[in-house]
Amino acid sequence: MEQMIPLISEVGFPIVVTLYLLYRIESKLDMVVQSIQKLPERMKA
Repeated sequence: MEQMIPLISEVGFPIVVTLYLLYRIESKLDMVVQSIQKLPERMKA
């Protein structure tokens, strides 16, 4: 168990940062998808 604590502290931070960045990117990707879906309508006008 004593060996697990340093491993979690070393690996845990990058995992948290990665999850945070994925969450932020997901919202931006949703906006990109919406823009692409609206593109045909805008091209007609």
